[in-house]
Amino acid sequence: MKALILSGGKGTRLRPLTYTGAKQLVPVANKPILWYGIEAIAAAGITDIGIVISPETGAEVRAKTGDGSRFGVRITYILQEQPAGLAHAVKTAQPFLEASPFVLYLGDNLVQGELGLFLECFQARGLDALTLLCSVPNPSAFGVAEVDEQGRVLRLVEKPKHPPSNLALVGIYFFSPRIHEAIASIQPSARGELEITDAIQFLIDQQKQVEALQIQGWWLDTGKKDDLLEANQIILDDCLCTQLEGNIDNASKISGRVQIAPDSQVINCTIRGPVVIGRDCYLENCFIGPYSSIGDRVKLVDADLEHSVVLEGAAVVGIHQRIVDSVIGQRVQIKAAPQRPKALRFMVGDDCHIELCQ
Repeated sequence: MKALILSGGKGTRLRPLTYTGAKQLVPVANKPILWYGIEAIAAAGITDIGIVISPETGAEVRAKTGDGSRFGVRITYILQEQPAGLAHAVKTAQPFLEASPFVLYLGDNLVQGELGLFLECFQARGLDALTLLCSVPNPSAFGVAEVDEQGRVLRLVEKPKHPPSNLALVGIYFFSPRIHEAIASIQPSARGELEITDAIQFLIDQQKQVEALQIQGWWLDTGKKDDLLEANQIILDDCLCTQLEGNIDNASKISGRVQIAPDSQVINCTIRGPVVIGRDCYLENCFIGPYSSIGDRVKLVDADLEHSVVLEGAAVVGIHQRIVDSVIGQRVQIKAAPQRPKALRFMVGDDCHIELCQ
């Protein structure tokens, strides 16, 4: 059994963060989203993993993630020159996959639950495809499945105007080698891509064994800012344990589950967990509220922060207003302007979103 993780794409919904980096490397609770998928696959006992990368961000993914030894797996990187669809990514990876069954995992997804339980079901039933489904309130935004009472998939529809159900396709699939024949038999969709839903539909039409299981926990597609913040909140709620390794002065007050990494300095701050703070950070005269993740080498002085994600190397200094529901990118600097002339001064890139109190 092998695994194929997709870590390409342009990440347009998370711009401007993804102008300079892969969306799968954006951190949730100070860990790249991609790594959660690798860890889930390793926990299921799969050690041979291919990661599909793009020309734009592939080098960064490779440098950050490495050969897989830190996860106890072997990673092979597979270049997909153009983002031509999920099925095209599988086709590109066929020399790596060979005749092995495999799990296809979208690298920007987070799913609660053990992957191994779904793998056991796939193998025990001798299936050609197993799709994971999740009930969602807005099925028109996703690929949607119509299933019968026995869990057999009858039909798949990509982002339908009139959904046949509220069961969205989670970005995790299990396939037998028959999927390669299916991909070879389909044509590009109207948007010019080889769709994995079309390949699965081909298997259904050929009366192959295609079933679905509905996940009972949460599923998060971290493609947008609000999704990223929700994922950060859920992971901090589920996974964070108190671990105070930084230098914390006696004037600081820490409550709840808080992690502070080594070599970080906390001076006269109030921190209410769940909060995670990375290495080599400097915090002074700050209030850090629940559901905040602060990356390595961040500087916060006279800052009031809650329900936010601050990426590596950023600095927020002298902002005497509460910052909430925000994602602050790498090396961003936010500081108070001089008193005179009183004005707002920006250098803001494409696709930024700024809200100002009046």
